[in-house]
Amino acid sequence: MDRVWIRLVKAGRTKIRYPAVPVADDGSRITVRAGWAGGTVRDFGFVRFEPGDVFTEYYWRERWYSVKEVRSDTGTLKGWYCDVTRPAVLLGTELVVEDLDLDLWRSADGTDVRRLDEDEFAASGLADRDPEAAAEAAAALHELERRAHGGDFEALLA
Repeated sequence: MDRVWIRLVKAGRTKIRYPAVPVADDGSRITVRAGWAGGTVRDFGFVRFEPGDVFTEYYWRERWYSVKEVRSDTGTLKGWYCDVTRPAVLLGTELVVEDLDLDLWRSADGTDVRRLDEDEFAASGLADRDPEAAAEAAAALHELERRAHGGDFEALLA
C-alpha cells in the first residue's frame, strides 16, 4: 500500500481526512507519516504546528490512544501529541480513528507534560452515553501521562 487515508471522527462526524504514507504495520500497531494536515499555523501557546511539520503517527488496534511525533521541516523534534481515541480500525486504505476529546502533550525534552481538553471531554457527555468508553478514555490518558513522566514513553514507540 503506497498511501493510506487517516479519517479522524469526532461526535459521529469526520473532523479531518488526510493522506499518509504507511511506515509499518505489525498487526497491532500501524505507523504512518504525514505532513501537517491543518493547512495553516496552529499555535497552542506551548507548541506551534506549521506547514512543513512532519508527523510520524502511531495507531493501535487494541489501545485507546494514538501518538504523533512532531518534527519541524528541518527535522527538529518538537514533541509528541497524544490523542485519546477508540482503537483504530483499518478499512481498506482508510484508517478510521474516533477522537474522544482528551489529549496529552509531551515536549521533546520531557519537561512539559500537560493534559489537554478535559473540559471538552466532560462536555461531550460520553460518561453518560457510554460509561465503559469514558472509563477506557480516562485510563488511556492516565497511562499516557504515567509513561510521559516515567521514562518509558519512547519505548512505547520503539
